[in-house]
Amino acid sequence: QFRVAESGGELVQSGGSLRLSCKFYNFLLDYYGLGWFRQVPGKEREAIACISASDRRIIKYSDSVKGRFAIVNDNVDNTLFLQMNSLSPEDTAVYYCAAPKTMFTKCELDADAYEYWGQGTQVTVSS
Repeated sequence: QFRVAESGGELVQSGGSLRLSCKFYNFLLDYYGLGWFRQVPGKEREAIACISASDRRIIKYSDSVKGRFAIVNDNVDNTLFLQMNSLSPEDTAVYYCAAPKTMFTKCELDADAYEYWGQGTQVTVSS
């Protein structure tokens, strides 16, 4: 069964950094795009980053994280990473990664483009 799983969330001080992981199970990472999202209780899920499939040439970021977050494609163990720098309390949220249903997809900052979601990992940034 296809699934993805996030890890790496924890408590960090303002200004610090974290690297989240998103591992793909039972399907090859290289053929699928990936999206990163986050959600705060009582608010809508926010799309923050995405990467296109295959050549990985297209990467997009939301304005809220641009210049601070980066998708890292080390192609290790069927896993992609989200490097988060200069964290602030406003970045506190549950972070999710998601994969689409079909291969060779574009980079989409839209939750409706994704079929497979992880369980989420909590990131808490203290002031």
